[in-house]
Amino acid sequence: MKPSIPKGTRDFSPIEMAKRNYIFNTIREVFQLYGFQQIETPAMENLSTLMGKYGEEGDKLLFKILNSGDFLKDAPSELLEQRDSLHLTNKISEKGLRYDLTVPFARYVVQHRNDLQMPFKRYQIQPVWRADRPQKGRYREFYQCDADIVGSDSLLNEVELVTLIDEVFRRFGVRIVIKLNNRKVLSGIAEVIGAPDRLIDITVAIDKMDKIGLDNVNAELLDKGLDQGQVDALQPLLTLDGTTEQKLETLNRLLAGSEVGRKGIDELRFVIDHVAQLGTTATVELDVSLARGLNYYTGTILEVKAVDVAIGSITGGGRYDNLTGVFGMPGLSGVGFSFGADRIFDVLNALDLYPADTVASAKVLFINFGEREAVASLGHVMALRKAGISAELFPDTAKMKKQMNYANDRHFPYVAIVGETELEQGTVTLKNMATGEQQQLTRDQLIAALK
Repeated sequence: MKPSIPKGTRDFSPIEMAKRNYIFNTIREVFQLYGFQQIETPAMENLSTLMGKYGEEGDKLLFKILNSGDFLKDAPSELLEQRDSLHLTNKISEKGLRYDLTVPFARYVVQHRNDLQMPFKRYQIQPVWRADRPQKGRYREFYQCDADIVGSDSLLNEVELVTLIDEVFRRFGVRIVIKLNNRKVLSGIAEVIGAPDRLIDITVAIDKMDKIGLDNVNAELLDKGLDQGQVDALQPLLTLDGTTEQKLETLNRLLAGSEVGRKGIDELRFVIDHVAQLGTTATVELDVSLARGLNYYTGTILEVKAVDVAIGSITGGGRYDNLTGVFGMPGLSGVGFSFGADRIFDVLNALDLYPADTVASAKVLFINFGEREAVASLGHVMALRKAGISAELFPDTAKMKKQMNYANDRHFPYVAIVGETELEQGTVTLKNMATGEQQQLTRDQLIAALK
């Protein structure tokens, strides 16, 4: 029987890994350019750290790890007889695989708070695990790329994050729209239509505007118990259009009676104005229907969409006021976001935006013509490697056609030939695999040509 891997997980081929590394390395370079410091946390955390942080649904999606050794030794026999898996779990499992990078980060901040300089700018690129039902685009093991700035209330942090996101996608060559909103604006909307206690219902409905359209959003709002007057009062917000300045002016008029709403507008204006002064390649857009993970975010909310590929959000995040409160350290504000590495991978594939040399395993392959030639070739290979140029010698004296096919399959941009003539003259013939052009070079010329 052929071996297999668990459902919802993937193998990555050398070509896929080259592409993924291009994504992670680009993101990592920009994080470091902006002064973020990398941390890593263990793949497994104590279940006491993870449970209760993601809601009842999230708790069910945690992968739990059986205690090592005789894991049944402390399990009460009545629970075993009743097959009570819910209550049995905490007797036989103390650890679980991490579900996201945010809760481990909060645990890290609380545990190491005496050693951290605030504000603390951290980034983390690691896999997470969810016992979800696997389907297209949804996996049980996937990578998250998170960046957060904690310990500062300044809106300049939001401005920095918008420019950072813009820089990453500029490097990828992907055209994006960065959508901005503010939780306080959404709270103000719920307040002025007289339904402050229905904030979640309102935002869950308007968050679907792109997918289901205005009429269906209105129908859902009525289903959720809003009256016709309240739904009518929402219409100017749901149909908000014009320039960003016009949208802000309309919001100012509509939310004049809400202190929290006006504060949200001020925060939005600050971020949008400062980003505009710095300039971005991306379009920055105010979108009042944006309502990510509302019970978590307290200020700015942002989401990134690709212009040229129909795919969901490829980056998202926002401002939160209480990252570490769940661990008894209240009042730590922060702002952060996550790059959707798997979706970015799909976007770059769809648009064929990987640099030409991404999938090349090495720059040049030396053909093997026999023992003497191979020894001379190895000398050149070592000299190239010392100069920082990746090079390889085909290990066997195989037919020329086989070696050239290998070079093609491995995407070598160049092939080098050391035959009788080259041995006598101390040269190398370099063939460009794309153009077919050949030139005879000394070792120094070869190094210069490949650099």
